[in-house]
Amino acid sequence: MSKIIVAFGLLCCSNVFMTFAWYAHLRDLAHRPWFIAALVSWGIALFEYLLQVPANRIGHQVLSVGQLKIMQEVITLAIFAPFSVLYLKERLTLDYLFAGLCLLGAVFFIFRARLMGG
Repeated sequence: MSKIIVAFGLLCCSNVFMTFAWYAHLRDLAHRPWFIAALVSWGIALFEYLLQVPANRIGHQVLSVGQLKIMQEVITLAIFAPFSVLYLKERLTLDYLFAGLCLLGAVFFIFRARLMGG
């Protein structure tokens, strides 16, 4: 299996944990002191790091750090938007579309040499 695909898959899984660690406490622990939410978030974030670190190590064998970062940002928005709507019951606005279009531009520029065969 391609190292890019493995890195992408691990980053997707990592990002699910990251999103829950960063934002789920807003719904589930809103009635608790912030430090309880922080401890729970750190516990969830451990699983994020257990996936994210190997993902970046594998990905860095074939991608630059900039390419890994832009891939992560695209994954972040792709996971955060449905999480925001389905879990946090937030409204999806056109701003998500515009942010996504900006990220597509970033993908083009950071992967331009690879996309153009260079």
